[in-house]
Amino acid sequence: MRIRFTKMQGAGNDFVVIDETRGALALNASLSPAQYRFLADRHFGVGADQILTVRPSPAAGIDFQYVIHNADGGEVEQCGNGARCFMRYVREHGLTTKDAVRVQTLSGVIEPRMNADGRVTVDMGAPIFALARVPFDAAGLTPVPDGDWEQWHLALGTHAGSAIVSVAVLSMGNPHAVQVVGDVEATPVLVQGPLIEHHPRFPQRVNAGFMQVVDRASIKLRVFERGAGETLACGTGACAAVVAGIRLGLLDARVDVQTHGGVLTIEWAGEDQPVLMTGPATTVFEGDIEVPDVF
Repeated sequence: MRIRFTKMQGAGNDFVVIDETRGALALNASLSPAQYRFLADRHFGVGADQILTVRPSPAAGIDFQYVIHNADGGEVEQCGNGARCFMRYVREHGLTTKDAVRVQTLSGVIEPRMNADGRVTVDMGAPIFALARVPFDAAGLTPVPDGDWEQWHLALGTHAGSAIVSVAVLSMGNPHAVQVVGDVEATPVLVQGPLIEHHPRFPQRVNAGFMQVVDRASIKLRVFERGAGETLACGTGACAAVVAGIRLGLLDARVDVQTHGGVLTIEWAGEDQPVLMTGPATTVFEGDIEVPDVF
């Protein structure tokens, strides 16, 4: 199977984008998890953190459907950096002339918008705090009040000497556990990240965020993403970290998030208001690749 693709990146979070809006290119329905893994493989495929698929409108009032697969081949609910690249893709490829579109994802409708400065702003919707909807199993745990919110103590192992971390739990359409740390570069992200991702309290796994507060309008952030490992940037992770920081009383309503891949600007007015994320989206190259039918 030969597939046309576009390689894109948003703050270093990189993607393979496939257009399924035209019948001749509507091939993705037959792609297996192994084929998605092949496309994401940095040695044998194109190389990416996620595979993004552009599909036609599924309903009235919706411009496109946006489907996301992680590098491990699994489908996921949301990807913020990918949403910005999605917007740039549909504009650059003539699929829309609109400055803003409504896009259906697995977790709901988002609204990315092109800005005059070339950056893209995405209305990511309101954060979700109901633990059952994250989902997070809090049975037998006692929350620790913090700010106007709470944190949860998680043991990263079953033996007596296992590390215990405090995390803020929420969803941005996908699950996040945010930890406040003193020095994000000194934090053992590659050790703790997979332990948090696969913690049994998160039945659908979780994205593990590590946030260092610089001041009330600036943070440094690393994210160990579910199904992808640590990435240069995570858009929903940036949104989750800022929302957590605001609710914990650490941050103001507009925050610059410094990731290893660049700066994202996150705004949240609180309560049930949507989270707005602004950042870059860049096309890297385009090409064709032969995807094996059998692995």
